Amino acid sequence: MARNAWHILKDEQSVTVARRVPVRFDVVAEVKLPTARKLRVAQQVRQDLWRALQGQPGFSPVVEVRDVDGELAIRAGGQCDRQVARADMEARIDALLNDASKRARWIRFAQHRGGRLDA
Repeated sequence: MARNAWHILKDEQSVTVARRVPVRFDVVAEVKLPTARKLRVAQQVRQDLWRALQGQPGFSPVVEVRDVDGELAIRAGGQCDRQVARADMEARIDALLNDASKRARWIRFAQHRGGRLDA
């Protein structure tokens, strides 16, 4: 895999973007958003998560976006290959997921256009 490659895993209900497979959530936070294109939301969240935590040694981000009851359930976090302050990292991820300006940007970027939900 190239240094900048990301794995994109898809099924009927979800899209997962990960740095490594198999996917592992050692640290995680969750949030729900209005429905939008899952892959586009996953990529935007992944990008912001990577920026926020790229200085954390041994961290490999994972973002899963799943359709649940007419909303998007987002699970963000990832694998930690070194000891980390888990509560601190999860608080940082939670703060990212609940940042109003970022959430608005993710949704704007992923708004449904032409009825397509997959792209």
